[in-house]
Amino acid sequence: MRSSTATASASTAPSMRASVPAPSGGRLAGTATMAASGLSNQVGAAIGSLAFPVLGPVGVVAVRQYVAAIVLLAVGRPRLRDFTWAQWRPVLGLAVVFGTMNLSLYTAIDRIGLGLAVTLEFLGPLTIALATARRRVDACCAVIAAAGVVTLMRPQPSTDYLGMGLGLLAACCWASYILLNRSVGRRVPGAQGSAAAAAISALMFLPVGAVLVLRQPPTATAVGCAVAAGAFSSAVPYLADLFALRRVPAQTFGLFMSVNPLLAALVGWISLGEDLGWAAWVSIAAIMTANALSILVRR
Repeated sequence: MRSSTATASASTAPSMRASVPAPSGGRLAGTATMAASGLSNQVGAAIGSLAFPVLGPVGVVAVRQYVAAIVLLAVGRPRLRDFTWAQWRPVLGLAVVFGTMNLSLYTAIDRIGLGLAVTLEFLGPLTIALATARRRVDACCAVIAAAGVVTLMRPQPSTDYLGMGLGLLAACCWASYILLNRSVGRRVPGAQGSAAAAAISALMFLPVGAVLVLRQPPTATAVGCAVAAGAFSSAVPYLADLFALRRVPAQTFGLFMSVNPLLAALVGWISLGEDLGWAAWVSIAAIMTANALSILVRR
């Protein structure tokens, strides 16, 4: 799971963009930053899930959207009055995708667990990467990923198809996020487009926050967990990715993105006690392998 504050590119991940090769010391620092970013992202999601009993996935996502908007507005400082309609169109689409992506993902986490939800969501950028390639190896990668999905979603008495469907919806939203962010990046300078989209998405969730507070005042612990989720899954990855992409090639960044399902599974197992069977681990490994192979052989 990537943060909704990440910047998209034409490759496999929303936050991947062209970077200038750095000296070995800089690459080492960039690699360490990528690891910290991925771990922070998944830890934030795990912390946010602790607030589900009080706030529910919708409430946690609402708070996360508020945190993301505050961070991006401070960084991007968009000049909204200068936006043209051609710039507003992709920004509004991105705002809708922001909220839908996080809401579907967090609801999926509530139903099927962190590891499986993030693995299904990861199919979004993987599909974009494979769809834009025309090589035999990409066809093989697609087959590997498809086999992983079939294994992951095989019928069982306890299979939560709604939760898996929400995970796939999050994947579709992530793919849409990549395409929309490309358009926003071409039409709006700097981070102004992402900041405007995050602000609009946060405004859309204001009624949700108001209803939650009026219906049942949340506990300080629940709000703290939701705020921590926003900070660890939005603010930290956004700033860390900006740092890392200045020190490692975009291809390396994309390759590292493939470990996110594994990180999510490990964090869910260690911190939330999620017990994944062998089939789930095989599926996660297959999807990670498909993404890694696709990037490793890319020219």
